[in-house]
Order: sequence, then structure tokens, then C-alpha cells
Amino acid sequence: MMTFIPPRLRKPTGVAVAGALFAAAWLVRGGPLWWVSILAVIAAAVRAISLYRAGGKDTDEGALAGSRADERQQLLSLRSRALACNLAVAAAFIGLTAAIAVNAAWWWPFAVILAVAGFGYLLGLSTYGVAEEGAADDASAGHEARSAAS
Repeated sequence: MMTFIPPRLRKPTGVAVAGALFAAAWLVRGGPLWWVSILAVIAAAVRAISLYRAGGKDTDEGALAGSRADERQQLLSLRSRALACNLAVAAAFIGLTAAIAVNAAWWWPFAVILAVAGFGYLLGLSTYGVAEEGAADDASAGHEARSAAS
């Protein structure tokens, strides 16, 4: 997906783009708080630079910042994202339930969050799910295997 960007620049680039979009949103909004866009650009630049510098270090944090995570770190990241998704879905369900209970008009954002999370879950199952089950690698082809003891 981002193979044209060197691994050490992937996360800093993502942070810089997200910060620029957030700053642009504040700038387009205008009004008396237009100056928040300047703070957003500064914060994104500081974060991107710190990620770039951390990506050059030979530590666990440096490997994560430089997109060089090993299997253990990738599993930890996957579990953390799964927990975050579960908490977001639980919070959206609680918000939807509370909005329905008080007959409020602000119930629909919670329903949208639940729908997007459900769609993402189903998309993940179809994308990363297990294909048709085939014969196991060590399955015998109709011959009984001899025991090492015999």
C-alpha cells in the first residue's frame, strides 16, 4: 500500500497529513477560532519530527516508529486495536441506548458508529478469514503411518 514511502517515513508522513487535514478543517471553519489551525500544524510537525527521530533508534519504540515491528509488537498492536474497537462499540451502544431512553434526536451518530464498526468487522472477516478447509499437511493419503516405536 505505502511501499513507495521508506518505512522510517511512513508514520511521520501519516501524522503530517492527518495534522494538515485537521488544520485545514479549522481554517475552513473560520470564525474566531481560526488560529487553532496554526496550533494543529505545529503539533503535527512536532509529532512527525519526534516520530522520525525515534524511528532511527534501535529500540522497541524505534522499531514501532520506524515501521519495523516484529511479530510480538505486531500482535500487541493488533490486540490494542481490537480492545479500542470493542470499547468504541460499547460506548456507541451505551450512547444509542441512552439517546433512545430519553427520546433524544441525537441517537443517529451512535447508530452510524455501530453500523461502521459492524461493516468493518464483516469486511475483516471476509478479507482475513480462513478460506475453505483443505486436507491437513500431515494428513495421510489413505495409508496408515508407521509409528516410530514399531
